[in-house]
Amino acid sequence: MPLKIVHYNDSILRKKGEKLSKFDAELGQLAAAMVETMHEALGIGLAAQQIGRAIQLCVIDLRGVDSEFDWEFDGAHPPLELFMPLALVNPRVEVVPEPTTVTDEGCLSFPKIRGDVTRPDEIAVTFQDVAGHRHELRCNGMMSRCIQHEVDHLNGIFFVDPERMAKDERARIEPELKALKKRTREEAKAAVAAK
Repeated sequence: MPLKIVHYNDSILRKKGEKLSKFDAELGQLAAAMVETMHEALGIGLAAQQIGRAIQLCVIDLRGVDSEFDWEFDGAHPPLELFMPLALVNPRVEVVPEPTTVTDEGCLSFPKIRGDVTRPDEIAVTFQDVAGHRHELRCNGMMSRCIQHEVDHLNGIFFVDPERMAKDERARIEPELKALKKRTREEAKAAVAAK
């Protein structure tokens, strides 16, 4: 069953995720539920904070994405279908600083809000899978951008933050952000009142 996605202005989204050391069936089930939630919401990535858990876990799935990107997974180039959807536990990203690209980004915690974000085009990410096995993924393009976006979530950073989005672009979407912030606050009050 899909999980509830937390929206902008919920404090859990700003919490840095705790490193995971327990690799059990419960972790595998959580990752699977996150994948189901991401697919139902028509997303390509989802971080644990977005479902109310401050832990170092995110999932991505770029099968069917209409975008050019390349990857090397554990030193090979397997088809996406062999390793996607992918759960990344305790990910650590190293960026190749140049070149950078500007692309329109959105986020499941910011429904219908999109804006241009500048990011390095290429990264290397080391992570563990849900069984605790260590992996390395080198990638560029949309895969790189998706991982950077989700790992930012694991560290309490949003794509609309000043270190990610230019001031004029942030100003352009500010009315939408204020409206979402207000809606989230009202939903939280209603949830407390209903208890």
